[in-house]
Amino acid sequence: MGYGLGISLLALGLILALAVQDTISNIDLTTVGWILAVVGVLAIVLNAVSTNRGRSSRTVATTTHADGSQTTTEQQQRHDPPPAV
Repeated sequence: MGYGLGISLLALGLILALAVQDTISNIDLTTVGWILAVVGVLAIVLNAVSTNRGRSSRTVATTTHADGSQTTTEQQQRHDPPPAV
């Protein structure tokens, strides 16, 4: 699930909430539009949070010794943001 789903729900919701003035029996399209818009914003925010949480970097270093042998070291580092207050 990417940003596309959230943006689509947000756009559809805002169109229903603000631009459509037609009615379906016993269904308020304005309320349905606002619900879809809120769900779209929530999907975008959750996707941004989950994408940011998985950021890490990997460093690989190769050392050549005097006898010609090589040693490879690997270091993985997570970039965690500071806790929210």
